[in-house]
Amino acid sequence: MTQNTPWLWQLPEWPQFNWERQALAPLEAQFLARSGQLVGASQHLAENDRETLRIDWLSNEAMETSAIEGEMLDRDSVQSSVRRQFGLKTDNRRSGPREAGIAEMMVALYRDFDGPLSAESLYDWHRMIMNGRRDLDVIGGWRQHSEPMQVVSGAVYEPKIHFEAPPSVNMDAEMAAFVDWFAGSRDLPAITRAGLAHFYFVCVHPFEDGNGRIGRAISEKALAQSLGRPSLIALSEMIARKQRGYYDALEAANRSLEITPWLLWFGETVLEAATLSQHKMTRLIDKTKMFSRLSGQLNTRQEKALLRLFRAEPDGFVGGLSAANYRQITGATAMTATRDLTDLVTKGALRKTGERRYTRYFLDLPPL
Repeated sequence: MTQNTPWLWQLPEWPQFNWERQALAPLEAQFLARSGQLVGASQHLAENDRETLRIDWLSNEAMETSAIEGEMLDRDSVQSSVRRQFGLKTDNRRSGPREAGIAEMMVALYRDFDGPLSAESLYDWHRMIMNGRRDLDVIGGWRQHSEPMQVVSGAVYEPKIHFEAPPSVNMDAEMAAFVDWFAGSRDLPAITRAGLAHFYFVCVHPFEDGNGRIGRAISEKALAQSLGRPSLIALSEMIARKQRGYYDALEAANRSLEITPWLLWFGETVLEAATLSQHKMTRLIDKTKMFSRLSGQLNTRQEKALLRLFRAEPDGFVGGLSAANYRQITGATAMTATRDLTDLVTKGALRKTGERRYTRYFLDLPPL
């Protein structure tokens, strides 16, 4: 983008976005169908498995939305924080401020998905995810600095400006307009509303930091409101898998108020996320069935290894489980590992491929 090209918020029509509704119609229909399939699959889960699904989904989305911004969090601490927010039993693990903060925001999003979006709720989310930060001028409020809010790459002496947001003095007006738009947009189709809300919000970029995480949370809220329940789709995980494409799509959309290409990219990503979530749910059902079938037949080492393998689903344990991996996971000796693994194959929990040092073990499950 050249220096003379106006930013979107400088256009006289801002923020009147345009898109081709017919182009998005097939994606909207597929999303409703896949969401219905997710609900149907969840009916096969016992109550404790539904709780596991909820905790795992919130924890994983908290991890992934943070990873997109370059924050690598401790998974066990995030999960412990999520459980604590629900008043569930934890291992009394002490969570760091970042883990506790993002967990608090995700649970607040889950619990109040149908509540109105307001400046105050956005301030609360910002305080949560900035928990422990001391390097920002404003936490829990719109940015106030006088310098431009820019996304920049390249050398200091020759920077490339990918995007510049409206000046800080405009934030009260810009965000009042955004909140009003969000409240009045509930008649839009699910994907359209969620994708538009995310793009509109990140264009304004109202906070000093955390705009990406909050923008993705707004998308989750929009999808949940359209469905009338938390979506439970792995949106942040799928965006993290397509991170380069995500930033490229956002940057490309900054050239025009006609944002059909962005909404199509976002919609395809939502559908992929819904499919991933359906696969995760299927594997949770498979895990329950396997452990029920083998109840009383597994030692603690075998249980630990199987749980680790299921945790890697639906992608699977990278490269397959070797005897060395098993020893590392369980602390077993070489002889014990061989005996345990042979027993798991006999019991139909694992299938074996290869021979000798090329031997690998995989969960013996039906294909997805």
